[in-house]
Amino acid sequence: MKEVIEKMVDEAIEAQWADVKTVEKNRGGEFVIDDVKAYVDVVNKMKAVGEQSEAVIRLHVDSVNAHYEVLRSLTKTVRPEDDPFVEHYQTPAILEILYEEDGKFRESVEKFIEEIGRAEALIGKEVVRRYGGFYGPTCVVDFALVPGSTSNVVNQILKGMDLPKEHKETILAAKSWAMNTSYGIGDVFAKEIERGATLNEALEKEIEMLKFIYDKPTEAQAALMDSLNHESFDVRTYMSEYKKRMEGAVKNALDDEVHYANIITVPAYCVGDIAHHISQSTYNMCKDDVVMAVITAVSEVMEASLRDNLNKFENEFHPLWLATGSTAVATEYILELDGFTAPMIVDLLTKRFHNFVQLYPSRDAAAELHNHDFMDMIYRGWKLLDKAMRAKNGSKDELKVKVGDFEVNLDPIHKNEVLMNPQRYTYPGCAISVRFSALMRLADYPCLLTSEPVTATMMTNVIALHKNTPNAPARRCKDCATAAMIDVRHQYCQWKEAV
Repeated sequence: MKEVIEKMVDEAIEAQWADVKTVEKNRGGEFVIDDVKAYVDVVNKMKAVGEQSEAVIRLHVDSVNAHYEVLRSLTKTVRPEDDPFVEHYQTPAILEILYEEDGKFRESVEKFIEEIGRAEALIGKEVVRRYGGFYGPTCVVDFALVPGSTSNVVNQILKGMDLPKEHKETILAAKSWAMNTSYGIGDVFAKEIERGATLNEALEKEIEMLKFIYDKPTEAQAALMDSLNHESFDVRTYMSEYKKRMEGAVKNALDDEVHYANIITVPAYCVGDIAHHISQSTYNMCKDDVVMAVITAVSEVMEASLRDNLNKFENEFHPLWLATGSTAVATEYILELDGFTAPMIVDLLTKRFHNFVQLYPSRDAAAELHNHDFMDMIYRGWKLLDKAMRAKNGSKDELKVKVGDFEVNLDPIHKNEVLMNPQRYTYPGCAISVRFSALMRLADYPCLLTSEPVTATMMTNVIALHKNTPNAPARRCKDCATAAMIDVRHQYCQWKEAV
């Protein structure tokens, strides 16, 4: 186990720095696909060790290479408007390979599609709630089963169905950590209502779309991209080529008896660094020195904390908990340097959400998803920091923040020249909101703070040790910041009822 833990920590840290250093080097410049080579090189060093499934690791490595090579063959760059979707083309292709390889699984999916048509009352209730902002800020494509998410609704439909358990788990996984198309529940309904459709007409179109994304995933994704005027590359060619390149890895995983839910999960999340986290939009955002400094310092806190505790980890979940916990603490710590706290931000962004609903009733279903992620992260960090500061009290003892039994090393923040000198980035005598304002930019895009390359890499390593257990969606309470502090919505979550 020690070998596995050391490997997963090294791989995750290398993935993070491949992204951060590439962005730091090129920020303010023009993005080209070849910029991502450092990340691809890191992924290509991933190997199975100990009891890890080689087939699971291959799904990750082959997917990154297929994504990189196919994108390179189709375009030199990706415009910002198109980059959020680059990690949504993989699951549709993998699903279709499974349909072709296992007729019984395809039969289960067809029964599920029929059940969608019979779930008119349930779907109607959920899309009306999303349209009207009933749940408050939510993450429509969450990796957990939070209220308002697509996976939450999918789980409600699946619960009463008589299907093989593995098939239910796979259908659920396909719209959580795996990303079966870019579609989020309620999007068609909202837009149809705002165009003047009746409630019945809008609901009918919504149900048609939900059926479509499971029946013909690649065709549905292509149609969605057409509707959004995607123009960076030919998405149909991409999915066709990606599918061909992934057939070997998928068949290898089937031979190794990897759970279908894991087969569709692993290939999707790991490709987002290519033309999304390393991308034109990221280069533009990180032109700001303080934004770049936040990402760098938080990454350094994570690495220092993981390295400091390497010999204390007892299982493969400990590094994952500390990696995400340390970045949560670091981000909240930077926020508090300017006198703000997570409860203040949760209140602010929740109030803003309800105004946003009124201003933009046909808003995209995903509009507030990263705000939701950001609030969850800082809320977690706030609880850990609050506990440590209570213990420190008025003493001169050093502040010691722990994630479980593992201490977080916050020194990199104090050593960061930019973060410790906010007066250099505004009117010097009144530099009290500089770090906060940078964090508000990152509230729309916290992917390198949470951090996605780290969780993707670590989760693949975890799945490789538990190939027969469906690892998505997360079957636990996410401790949503808004649900814990403002919106009383715990009763609408599905984490305990997950199929």
